[in-house]
Amino acid sequence: MSRPEHQAPPEIYYGDAEAKKYTQNTRNQQIQADMTYRALELLNLPSDEPAFLLDIGCGSGLSGEILEEEGYIWAGVDIAPSMLEVALERNIDGDLFLQDIGQGFGFRPGSFDGAISISVLQWLLNAETSHPTSSPPHRLNRFFTTLHSALRNPSRAVFQFYPTSDDQIQLITSIAQKAGFGGGVVVDYPNSKKARKVFLCLFVGGGGTQQQIPKGVEGEDDEQVRFERRREKERKRDVSGKRKNMKDKDWILKKKELYRQRGKEGVPRDSKFTGRKRKPIF
Repeated sequence: MSRPEHQAPPEIYYGDAEAKKYTQNTRNQQIQADMTYRALELLNLPSDEPAFLLDIGCGSGLSGEILEEEGYIWAGVDIAPSMLEVALERNIDGDLFLQDIGQGFGFRPGSFDGAISISVLQWLLNAETSHPTSSPPHRLNRFFTTLHSALRNPSRAVFQFYPTSDDQIQLITSIAQKAGFGGGVVVDYPNSKKARKVFLCLFVGGGGTQQQIPKGVEGEDDEQVRFERRREKERKRDVSGKRKNMKDKDWILKKKELYRQRGKEGVPRDSKFTGRKRKPIF
């Protein structure tokens, strides 16, 4: 079975039905969670400082909810309107942008403290038209050049993606380096056909090419430890991917403010009773 990026452009492949199907699939949720946690490990952000992150190809917000759980503020971009519509229905907290990343970003320089991307980069390797601006090198160049500008110095960007050949990896890394990034490729479980995952870990400033590229994970024991850690965190989620047991007063106030910012009508006013638990009725 061929991969989605070989079947149709993302905004067409992820229509209304496919966007909901992808989001509600528990296996997709688990894979997305595993790779997001791993991307955060490679991002190596200070644990005691707030950070504003960019989720590139955010889809329906599966990775974004993990970023929020880990205490980060985030914004997401995606080209598929149906995916973003599902994200809005799920009331995720990140700011969302409908954006073709192959055309580059328009964010102010130094806007983000880091960026992650899960299963997106390979979509830029397909030319949708014969026009020169649609070629993979041109789109990759626009993407990496504008992303480099949008990240603060120093910072990192981590991409999990599915290359089909070493030539594709070489093309991506060479264009990223020309855009000013340091770093390189990290491969987890390189000897496993099923568990093998490829990450591109890029650095902005902070020594650039002199920074040490993180090592990939090897061995089944390490994989099992990560799986157990992810499963423990996933117990907080229900089948639809929404988080459980988070509805305290602060959570409710935050959600109501988010609804107001998005122009939703009928949002109840805040009061001393907001978030108060009701006494059991006998």
